[in-house]
Formats: sequence, structure tokens, C-alpha cells
Amino acid sequence: MTDSGVKILWVDDEIEHLRAHILFLKEKGYEVETATNGYDALDIIKSTFFDLIFLDENMPGISGLETLTQLKELRSEIPVIMITKSEEEDIMDQAIGNQIADYLIKPVNPRQILLSIKKHIDKKELITKTTTSAYQSQFGQIALKINDSFTHKDWVDVYKKLVYWELELEQGDGAMDEVLSMQKNEATQTFTKFIKRNYLDWLKQPEDAPLLSNNLVKTKVLPQLDAGKKVFFIVIDNFRFDQWEVLKRAISSDYLIEDETPYYSILPTATQYARNAIFSGLMPSQIKEMYPQYWVDDDSDEGKNKYEGELLGTLLERFRKKNSYAYRKISDGEAGKNLIEELHQLMDNDLNAIVFNFVDMLSHARTEVKMIKELARDEAAYRSLTQSWYMHSSLRELLMRLKDENVKIVLTTDHGTTRVQNPIKVVGDRNVNTNLRYKQGKNLSYKTKEVYDILKPSEAFLPRYNVSTAYIFAGNNDFFAYPNNYNHYVGYYRDTFQHGGISLEEMIIPCVTLQGRTT
Repeated sequence: MTDSGVKILWVDDEIEHLRAHILFLKEKGYEVETATNGYDALDIIKSTFFDLIFLDENMPGISGLETLTQLKELRSEIPVIMITKSEEEDIMDQAIGNQIADYLIKPVNPRQILLSIKKHIDKKELITKTTTSAYQSQFGQIALKINDSFTHKDWVDVYKKLVYWELELEQGDGAMDEVLSMQKNEATQTFTKFIKRNYLDWLKQPEDAPLLSNNLVKTKVLPQLDAGKKVFFIVIDNFRFDQWEVLKRAISSDYLIEDETPYYSILPTATQYARNAIFSGLMPSQIKEMYPQYWVDDDSDEGKNKYEGELLGTLLERFRKKNSYAYRKISDGEAGKNLIEELHQLMDNDLNAIVFNFVDMLSHARTEVKMIKELARDEAAYRSLTQSWYMHSSLRELLMRLKDENVKIVLTTDHGTTRVQNPIKVVGDRNVNTNLRYKQGKNLSYKTKEVYDILKPSEAFLPRYNVSTAYIFAGNNDFFAYPNNYNHYVGYYRDTFQHGGISLEEMIIPCVTLQGRTT
């Protein structure tokens, strides 16, 4: 027998008939205390902590349901398993309404009791053991896949596997977190090298390229319009693939996921470039050349994404689409409320493009606000905050309203974000942009081997502001820091979430097509 350290309270007026069950549990290492009525159970609970309570529903004096109500008031965190002879539906409903952990019908056998304990007490330990073993068996295969990934599709597969195991291991005790982190770092370093070798070739030979930002609307939205569907094109700014995987659990209960194919953000993986490319269907230099009135330079104080609605109009016009459309940007609760109130009007449009800015604001707030830094201290916490936002957001309300409408929803983002750790020194003049993951300027000084530099912006379809304009991008978990006030700068920005550079999280991003389950 081994001591599990788990304490159980068993409350039943016929406890003497359960001695064999209790002995069985003690032999398994569980400490079991008993009570024959609800009053005694409540007194015991006030002075002793238990991990689990078995509670008989049909007892003289104070019933099991009445005892349950008072137990929850005293110790709401303790799981309670109701045991009863009755199978009446109203009793079950009341017990479930009081948030019991499980429900067993008499007569119960020791194996049923043991299974229930393992389900509610030993669950985390069992999950940890099982997922750790499964990940260990997959570790070698993933390592080989990282080294043998020669195409953009290979890298999507690698990233999906890493996200899958990150979410699986998150349910355990963290024993394999460091191993997974090392494997993710290895993958990101190899992926950075892959992008350096292939990115410009993708732009020269689009037929060999993955789906990029500038072709997203043409590929995912226009075919739906051509098929006569009303489309809601929803862009969540700064939204990673792992965050989508968390929200998917809630969204898929109301929507069929018809297509779930990640795509690649262009460089820089920054809102000004990637999102303008999405709405215009053009690369940044093409926007600046064809529609200079809608392009805002890096050094301007003007908002960099003021003209997304206008750019969407130019895209539809170039493709000779006569569809009615509207554009909305949701940056606060008031804008979200107005969106919901105006939904009946928006339903008259063939296409509604809506940008939700919360995740981007969360990322920036995490850099600036100490409380947010604590709340989003790592990837798991960052995902959790995103999930909490969604469950109380106007986006969720919008999706709940649309699930019964005959519309298609294309849900996506403009780029992801990555947690930075390693500073790289860079020197530039006062006109160099402030982004930590990419720099654009004419007098940049850096170590070539530490960055991905594009000295001829035209090759990457990036705006060229003077004859010596260059772009440099941080890869891996690096970020750019200036030599002056270096230590303070590094201490302030290390371990924050940034975007603009090259990483799996920033570049391989979600795009899903949804259809309401009831339509």
C-alpha cells in the first residue's frame, strides 16, 4: 500500500454497509473519514480539509441535497460526488445544478468508486503521465521533421505539432515544459534560416509560394462572394495560431469549420504592412505606388491603418466586383456595442469587414503595464487572457448572432507575436522606426549574421524612402536594442510579446471559414 495523501469524506446513513468499500480505498492509499448524517459532515468540514466528498442523497434529518447546498457554501472548491438509489430526473437536475462533480447510482462497487476518484483527484497526475509519455515518443519524430522541413507546407505541419503538444502538456504539471521549449527554439532557429533562403524567391515565383497576406482576400473571400454568399470577414489583430486553437473549442460548438488552413504573413509582420496588404490585395510598395493617398510612411505620426476600408474598395474595384460592403474597426467596448446594434443594417451588405483590435492592445499593454505583465507572464497565460476576453467580447456576441444566419465567416489575423528574450545591438539615426523586431532606415549598423537584411527593398516589394533604405528583421527570439541606455532598454523589453520579425508564431497564422451549424 502507498500513501496517496488524498483525504476523502464519505457521508452515508448506512456507512456500516460500506466498510468493504472503505477498506478497499484505504488499501489503495486513500485516507477515508466517515459521517452518518449531514449535520456531522458539515461540522467536520469546518475544521478539516478534504480532497473529495462522497455524499448520499437520501439521508434522514437533513437530506443530501440540503447538505450539498451548505457544503458548497463552506467549501465550494471541494468536488462532491452524489450517491443515490433514486434515478428521478428532478433530483439529478438539482444535484447537477448545485455543481456536483459526479453522480453514481446505488449499488456502487469499489471499482466505480476508485474510477470516480481517479477521474477527479488523480486526473492531473494521470494526464501528466500519459501526455509526457506520448510527447517523449513523438519528440524524435518532431526533431527529424524540423530538420527535414524543406517546404512551407512542411513548416505548417511542424508548427501545428508543436502547438498541439504545448496545449496537451499544459494540462499536466509542467514536467516537460523545458524540453518542449528547447524543441520550439530549435524549430524557430531552423525556420528563420528557411525564411532567409526562400522568402524573396516566393515573391519572384508566386506559384511556389504559400498563401501570403496580399492574396488572402482574393483566395478566401472573393470565391464566397462569387458563389452568392454573404460574407463577414473578421480580422483579429495580432492573433496567433495557438490562440485560435484555444478559442476553437468554444466556436466549434456553434459553427462548422469548413476550412482551416494557416497562411503566411508577409514581412514585416507588422500591422502597417501585413494588414494593409490584406485589405488592398497588394504588397506595400505597390500600395504606395498605386494609391499613395492611402499609404502612411513609417516616420509619420498619422495612424498607419486609417485607410483599410478604402483599400478594400480598391481591391473590389480592381477585380470588378459590384458587391456592397462595409468596414468597421472595433477598438473598445463602445464600438463593439454599436456594431451589435447596427448588425441588422450590416446584414444588407454582401461583405462586412470587421477588425478587432483587442489582442494587439493586450500585447502592447503587456509591455507597458506591470499588472498586465503579471497576467500574461507566458504563452499559457497569454492564451488564457485571450480566451477570457473572447468569452465576454462583442466578437463572441457577433458570432452568436450570426450562427443562425445564412452567412459565411472568414476569421483570420494579420500577423502573430512572439516572446522575445535575446537583445541584438543595432545603431541607426533618429528617423529609424521604433519596432523591436524590424528596422527600416538608411544608416543602419548591425552584425549581418544576426539578422535577415534586405538591402534592395524593391525585391521584397517594400517602400524605398531614399537610395540607401534597408530593412533588417530579427529572427528566433531576438529583439533590437540601441547601445545607449542598453541595460535599461533590455531589462524593460525582454520577455515581452513583440511582432514584426521572423518566427513561427508571427508568420504562420490562422485563417478559418465558418458556417453556422443551424443553417
